[in-house]
Amino acid sequence: MKNIVVGVGNLLFKDEGIGIYAAKYIEENYTFEPEIEIIDGGTLGFKLMSYFQEYDNVIILDTVSIEDKAGEIFRLPSDVLLGLGNYRKTAHEVEIVEMLEICSVLDKHAAVTIMGIIPEDIEKVEIGLTQSIENRFEEYIAHVIKEIESIGCSANKKNDKTIKQIAQELIGSYNGEHLSRIPNEEDTTWN
Repeated sequence: MKNIVVGVGNLLFKDEGIGIYAAKYIEENYTFEPEIEIIDGGTLGFKLMSYFQEYDNVIILDTVSIEDKAGEIFRLPSDVLLGLGNYRKTAHEVEIVEMLEICSVLDKHAAVTIMGIIPEDIEKVEIGLTQSIENRFEEYIAHVIKEIESIGCSANKKNDKTIKQIAQELIGSYNGEHLSRIPNEEDTTWN
């Protein structure tokens, strides 16, 4: 079976980047048997359709626009998602649901599950997560790992990188804290 985890969202808009952070966090901290592909789907939108056709299981990591408290975590299989008309609030949510609708009439398509979390802020232009989403991040990851295991992949922890380390390695910044780009005087690696 071919399985894939796709983190979607936009790192520039606070909690909107949760899917990308989560995918990278899982890639950096876990191994799976059998292997599972993990990608940054960013804002690819309709270009993700090929994954819906090529894979048996697609797990999408994303924010969800459901009326509930920020930080609440949801597991939305495609059949449930198709019934949530009010879910479509951001551009990529619209595209994901439209892709699911198109794929539902094809002969072969993946079992698609969205592992979503309700964001607190997806409008502020800042790299990083709000405190309420960061506080739920480990729990969100635990739910994603459980979902991956439910499709027959065993998970093994290999590292303990934090969300801050992952974000800084990925983009160089996290909630206003930047990686040092100029070596300090004590750094001897530049000699």
